[in-house]
Amino acid sequence: MSKLPRLTHARRAGVLLASGLAFAAVPAVASASAVNLGTASPFVVLAASAATNTGPSVLNGDLGVYAGTSLTGFGSPAVVNGATHDDDFVAGNAQGDARIAYNVAAGQPIKLGNDLTGTDLGNRTLLAGAYSFSSSAQLTGQLTLNAAGDPNAQFVFEIGTTLTTASGSSVRLINGASPCNIYWQVGSSATLGTTTSFAGNVLAHDSISLDHAATVQGRLLALGGAVTLIDNTIDASMCGTSTTPPAGSTPPGTTPPTTGKTPPTTGKTPPTTGKTPPTKGNQPPDASHSTLPTRKGSAKLKHSTTSSLTPCNDGFTATVSGREIKRVVFTLDGRRLANLLSSPFRVHVPAAFAGSGHLKARVTFKDATRPRTLSMRYRACAAAVVKPRPAPSTFTG
Repeated sequence: MSKLPRLTHARRAGVLLASGLAFAAVPAVASASAVNLGTASPFVVLAASAATNTGPSVLNGDLGVYAGTSLTGFGSPAVVNGATHDDDFVAGNAQGDARIAYNVAAGQPIKLGNDLTGTDLGNRTLLAGAYSFSSSAQLTGQLTLNAAGDPNAQFVFEIGTTLTTASGSSVRLINGASPCNIYWQVGSSATLGTTTSFAGNVLAHDSISLDHAATVQGRLLALGGAVTLIDNTIDASMCGTSTTPPAGSTPPGTTPPTTGKTPPTTGKTPPTTGKTPPTKGNQPPDASHSTLPTRKGSAKLKHSTTSSLTPCNDGFTATVSGREIKRVVFTLDGRRLANLLSSPFRVHVPAAFAGSGHLKARVTFKDATRPRTLSMRYRACAAAVVKPRPAPSTFTG
């Protein structure tokens, strides 16, 4: 009689173990990290060499080119519901931020099973996360992106060479998925076929071309080449993009945007107007002006790598964490990398920047805690040997 209870307990243990294994086998839904477009956010079309349009295209956002000077076909019957920046300081800084966003997207770690190389994106349903193609990516038919009820779910597609869609293809968004949180990092050029209905922000290393009547909910940002449109609609109004003022003008009661970075190295600098342009290096207002009397803010700067096996290839990620953080401005050897207003306060430093230098994070707080600058020095190979300065980088107000 005494063996029966022990047998029952053993069976229960087996059932519990099997149940635990069954739950462990179900992968957690892991969204990709956010990609910050910075000053490129207001642009729905941003080209490097030229932007060309044929027909009654509609752009619900800004239009810009840098360092080229060619904007062709954007008069009537085309409509641009935003500012136009032709090879000016604003477009130059937007190109710089777009390049940083491109590198951040390209540096996202790919989880097991998310390498889609050699497959078609059509007739698939994907959850939030980062996906990769070692070479080209093709969309034929409908791709469904499922946010599973999370309006902040991030989708990142890292594409080695080209992105091409067949005529009539589409990207369908369900369960809270937003085109504002979808990023297509394209290693060369992107081509959207006739009547394609596309969603997301296309960051192409070279050029972007849309065939007749293709539509995009999102942005088209070409870092090295042209953007070509034929009777298309590009709309990022759902992303809350605010139109940037024309170069040389500042809306009443505001100050010029501040980024402080050098635009992409294209062999030319933004034109001068006879006076010193905004340095974009000014810091946010001192937190002592806050209406909140408390000083509970704290901040800590740390780094991590995407892979311990290839740190020299992957670069590293710097993160500021703490309490009551309002804004973090990351700079690398005096060049601004990111200006973040919401968590996660994180920036990826790609291997291309991984020489030796000084990474800083300027932190301002929601309450009356005084602003703080955190810093760390690194040397080649950055990800392997990032070393904080001797002074502690933790601050508690």
